[in-house]
Amino acid sequence: MYEEYYRPAETDAEAVERLKEIIHILRGENGCPWDREQTHESLRRCLIEETYEVIDAIEKKDADNLEEELGDVLLQVVMHSEIGEESGRFSLKTVANRVSDKMIRRHPHVFDEKGAKIEGNQAETIDNVLERWENVKRNEHGARSQTDSMKSIPKSLPALLLSDKVQRKAAEVGFDWDSVDEAFEKVKEETAELLEIYDGCDMDHIKEEVGDLLFAVVNVARFLHIDPEEALHFTADKFIRRFGYIEDTARDQGRVLPDMTLAEMDELWEQAKSKEK
Repeated sequence: MYEEYYRPAETDAEAVERLKEIIHILRGENGCPWDREQTHESLRRCLIEETYEVIDAIEKKDADNLEEELGDVLLQVVMHSEIGEESGRFSLKTVANRVSDKMIRRHPHVFDEKGAKIEGNQAETIDNVLERWENVKRNEHGARSQTDSMKSIPKSLPALLLSDKVQRKAAEVGFDWDSVDEAFEKVKEETAELLEIYDGCDMDHIKEEVGDLLFAVVNVARFLHIDPEEALHFTADKFIRRFGYIEDTARDQGRVLPDMTLAEMDELWEQAKSKEK
């Protein structure tokens, strides 16, 4: 009955159409009960997880897994588009056309032959391209102020990434430290404020001060051109690796961690660190 869908497509367009038809069948009357019940809201977590799996494949430099995970993200795009088409709001075609129009609009130095000849419109550097991109994006979103631009940043972003983007928006209009040294001083200031109240009972205040400290650290990372998300992921991986050494070494000694003192575990931790040098 569905033999035609078993054959891999020969072209990009045919491959996307094949996936679109498969999703349409799954969402149909004789399709899959689970797929039929899905909504934009119910698929939110799936999209987030699939996106992070793509990032994980990139970090591992696993091209085969990257191909698979990109397919899973594409599946999410097609599924959402199918749901949109069922409601008459949008379709895969309008989604693709909209992003194509956006790319043309935001790259006048490439697609607008007349505009590219106007003095100052030719994108000669990456900085020029990014500045033009942000200007066009701001106009598209109807941002009347820099605050509007900040508010347009998705709140669902990881907090470190969100903070970095907010700070960059502020820096665009000059609201920024002059040097990383001042950013470091702010970290010291926020640390001192947290130390003053951390053992109290006002948890809202403590949460606020912890947030201020993290925000200040992100500022330092931004000045040093370090992605705070990547940096923290690196440290978390490093911690897991070193903790694994502690656990493995303890097991080789016939011991379990709950029976060891903190000093004994710290000694193994230092061993793990020395082996990485």
